Amino acid sequence: MDIRLVLCLVTLLLSFVSTISTNSEGNILHGLRTRLSDPNNVLQSWDPTLVNPCTWFHVTCDSNNHVIRLDLGNANISGSLGPELGQLQHLQYLELYKNNIYGKIPKELGDLKSLVSMDLYDNNLQGQIPKSLSKLKSLKFLRLNNNKLTGSIPRELTKLSNLKVFDVSHNDLCGTIPIDGPFGSFPIESYENNDRLNGPELQGLATYDFGC
Repeated sequence: MDIRLVLCLVTLLLSFVSTISTNSEGNILHGLRTRLSDPNNVLQSWDPTLVNPCTWFHVTCDSNNHVIRLDLGNANISGSLGPELGQLQHLQYLELYKNNIYGKIPKELGDLKSLVSMDLYDNNLQGQIPKSLSKLKSLKFLRLNNNKLTGSIPRELTKLSNLKVFDVSHNDLCGTIPIDGPFGSFPIESYENNDRLNGPELQGLATYDFGC
């Protein structure tokens, strides 16, 4: 077979595989849209029939047409988050702050291995902070403040060596405040207005979930 024909077929195959990949990301985001109420039609451009979601408003892609940003902060949307969001393997910024998103934080968000920033503050999220978020080794910003989260701060999060900002203030957390890893540098304001949260912890004197 002619080498040029082989190269052409390989190029077409790679293009086809890339199209399938980016279109699957569009399907994932469209799945999110079906979960959300959108009175201001900010998601009107989210058309699942397109080859990929890179032309949609509030979505940013890289040069390979992979979704790397989701910017829906202060968009007046409401609804819940689904586990399918964890399949956006190239996502770096998840910005969903200042909305009316309720329900639990899906544990599958811990599969977003490229994530740098997760901003879910000023919503109505409930339940516990998933331990799976400790798998986000690139994470620098985790803001979950002003929600209705309960339970203790997972000790697994102390392994996030790149974490620069952590804010869980104005929730209903309990237990003690970690001091290991990057948690030794976060200001006390990061934890304020959690009436059942104690700390910082005195290692060996009380269990981390003391008071829960």
